[in-house]
Amino acid sequence: MHMLEIAALYCGVNILLLMVLSFLVAMGRNKHKVLLGDGGNERLNRTIRVHGNAAEQVPAALVGLLALALFDPATPIWLLHAAGISLTAGRIFHAVGLSLGALNAGRAGGMLLTMLSYLLIGGGLIYVALSQQL
Repeated sequence: MHMLEIAALYCGVNILLLMVLSFLVAMGRNKHKVLLGDGGNERLNRTIRVHGNAAEQVPAALVGLLALALFDPATPIWLLHAAGISLTAGRIFHAVGLSLGALNAGRAGGMLLTMLSYLLIGGGLIYVALSQQL
């Protein structure tokens, strides 16, 4: 599997995750007859925040994964997989955890994995950019 194919895999999975979360918001709005906002419904508010948090976290990571893939062969293949897996697992754990309640291990673990992916992507980009200058 080539670097761009690896990045495309994680991009595709995370875009589909965003689509599912968006669909859940639409279903919740329909169920509770709310056209805008959350209508004061705590469950719908939480569903909106699950999608919103993913929409806030995923795009930058996907751009970073693509940028790392473009540095092939300077980017180690394990780095793309580690970043992609930690992002994807983190977003899934966070979505499930936040759906269940405000404070729980799924939500916290999901954020830790997401931040790990940011660290891997950001650190990896700095590393490959500087190594190309040497």
